[in-house]
Amino acid sequence: MRSALAAEGIRKRFGGLWAVDGVTLRPEPSSIVGLIGPNGSGKTTLLNVLNGVYKPDEGRVLLGDVDVTGRSPHQLAAAGVSRTFQTPRVFKSVTVMENMLTPTLHLHGRRAGFVDRANQLLELVNLIDKRDQAASELSGGQQKLLEFARALVTDPHVVLMDEPFAGVHPTIKEVLQGRILAANEEGTGFIIVSHEVPDLIAMSEWLVCMDQGSAISEGLPTDVQQDDQVVTAYLGQPVGAGDDQ
Repeated sequence: MRSALAAEGIRKRFGGLWAVDGVTLRPEPSSIVGLIGPNGSGKTTLLNVLNGVYKPDEGRVLLGDVDVTGRSPHQLAAAGVSRTFQTPRVFKSVTVMENMLTPTLHLHGRRAGFVDRANQLLELVNLIDKRDQAASELSGGQQKLLEFARALVTDPHVVLMDEPFAGVHPTIKEVLQGRILAANEEGTGFIIVSHEVPDLIAMSEWLVCMDQGSAISEGLPTDVQQDDQVVTAYLGQPVGAGDDQ
């Protein structure tokens, strides 16, 4: 049974600024939640709280029924929370396969059992023929695919993704979107930050818009994109409103 990663009343302050101000997220297990909003609205800070980079000043982070507030990224990864970043964080001096197995280092004697899964995931993201190459030889888009595949190698409850589609070739974006949906069908949940709003609306079951640290609207994607607050703060007009002009 997969567990959802939830936030309850999260507040995070830097100096005199509340970067995240009272945000609550209660995703269903194995769901895809999209997180949108203008630059500086607190989206990445919220992800950093959810995966333990920052400890919240107020509020709680829950994995299922377990309070995981304040746990380190390493501890949360071991509990089933994976993360990808806008700029991929791969180990460029080692091979693609060695990158794939880094999340299993703490598993000691069980590590060998993940080699088959790593190979399967590399096949799915079209990197199997590069498994013995240094990660530095991959393009930026391929590094995003590697980081994504690595995030799935331990079969996590949820993957947090920050701008996965930014700056990648359309072909790689299509592969990445397909793999996200396939992993979700198998039970993995996702919380995805993206400025690619049409793509996120198409993929997500629940959409949240942040502005100035707060969640100003949440609900079904088709409803959120029509919300006047969201249009004013971020979209300018509902997605698709100008398609026929």
